Amino acid sequence: MEPVIKINPGATKWDIRQKVWDYIEDNNLANFPRPVHNRIPNFKGAFTACAKVTELQVFTQATEVKVDPDKPLEGARLAVLQAQKTLLVPTPRLRTGLFNNITPPQGANKEQLRICSSSQGVRDFSVPVDLDAKVKVDLVVVGSVAVSEKGLRIGKGEGFADMEYGMMAAMGAVNESTVVITIVHDCQVVDISEEIIESHDLTVDFILTPTRVIETNCQFPKPQGIFWNKLDSEKLEKIPILKKLRALEEECGKDVTLGVAPPAAEPGLQTGPPKRQTRRRPRQNIQQDDKGEYKQEKTAESEKRVRQRPARVRKDSRGEGGGYERGRGRGGENLREKGPQEGGSEVVSQRKLPLSVTTVYLGGIPAGLRVSELKAALREREAAPLRLTWQGAQHRAFLDYSDPEAAEQALEALQDLSLNGQSLQAELAKSQRGGKRSGQSNRRPRPSAVPKSDEAPADIESDTNEETEQ
Repeated sequence: MEPVIKINPGATKWDIRQKVWDYIEDNNLANFPRPVHNRIPNFKGAFTACAKVTELQVFTQATEVKVDPDKPLEGARLAVLQAQKTLLVPTPRLRTGLFNNITPPQGANKEQLRICSSSQGVRDFSVPVDLDAKVKVDLVVVGSVAVSEKGLRIGKGEGFADMEYGMMAAMGAVNESTVVITIVHDCQVVDISEEIIESHDLTVDFILTPTRVIETNCQFPKPQGIFWNKLDSEKLEKIPILKKLRALEEECGKDVTLGVAPPAAEPGLQTGPPKRQTRRRPRQNIQQDDKGEYKQEKTAESEKRVRQRPARVRKDSRGEGGGYERGRGRGGENLREKGPQEGGSEVVSQRKLPLSVTTVYLGGIPAGLRVSELKAALREREAAPLRLTWQGAQHRAFLDYSDPEAAEQALEALQDLSLNGQSLQAELAKSQRGGKRSGQSNRRPRPSAVPKSDEAPADIESDTNEETEQ
């Protein structure tokens, strides 16, 4: 089958990553989290592709399966739990160990198993596996940014999958016969030159896509240990388990000489992945006609009215400090995290917020949910925003954060959020997608507009008459 994405001769790994990420974004082939740049893409159809793992004989015969924590592999983790096999996942960022064993509650139903297969499962239902424990991994499932039909794989560039496999090999948990599977979108299967594959790169035996099962018959060997000369002292400081493994291998007489850390970049000199030029769309005013359809208003007069519009002043509630601030818009609620220094009687204007904020869209809010319940969930997950725009009648809310980093942390915390038995969808608002990457902020526009779907609202007003509690 001819690859959808054409790779130019001489392309580097970063060239290929960028081309795949751009293609997925440009063709809207991914779900949350977006944009997909610098991630293992959570492609549409991931659950369909993951379900194919149960069709493989290697899965049927496996007892212990290690699955990476990437979002698109959630279906594979669920399949392992439903088959009552041992599910191992990497310890987050390898901070305290190598494996965590996901242990569902006794008699768990399908919904509980689904939660266990999510990122919440790693937090709430996992048990660390000691380095001295005798682990034999029969099957490994990894995510990829790109992969070839020959089994050559490219990850997102951090090297964790390659390093984890090398660490498992050093522990004796995997060997030459261990089968590796990757699960990707069909467009991620591309031609990869053998020249850019290095000795520490992990190769794969099977590729699962929403439409295909590819057995690669890969001729390249998998890493059979840790390549210490590819690591430096800084990496050892970040991943303490490497220190333990290095000490063990040094006792066995192996060469554990570290590589040299890359020199500090000179001012103005770019290192690492290339920066991507983003395409900025022009501001547009959107109005809703009497038939409920959206149309663009482009008149100079409307823009003039927007610029002359005074800042809206919102009064806070009479509660004590530290809660959310509430202001009445057109029959609606707007909430903002209130600092204790603001007290409970001060009038706060729109100008109190930063000029540049990053907005998160929260969709799928169940009917009847009170805003106080959402606030409590946000506080519990340490994802309280600067301002919360509540649109319960449309089953959505918009959360404003001070910068992209705070928004990214909130998105991570809000993964798999479920209220009143319904899963909520958290992602960057549409106005901040289109290839934007972490580190870019969005200046909050204030023209008169009616937001649609998960587009960030142009004004701070909400559109529901529902009363909320403080």
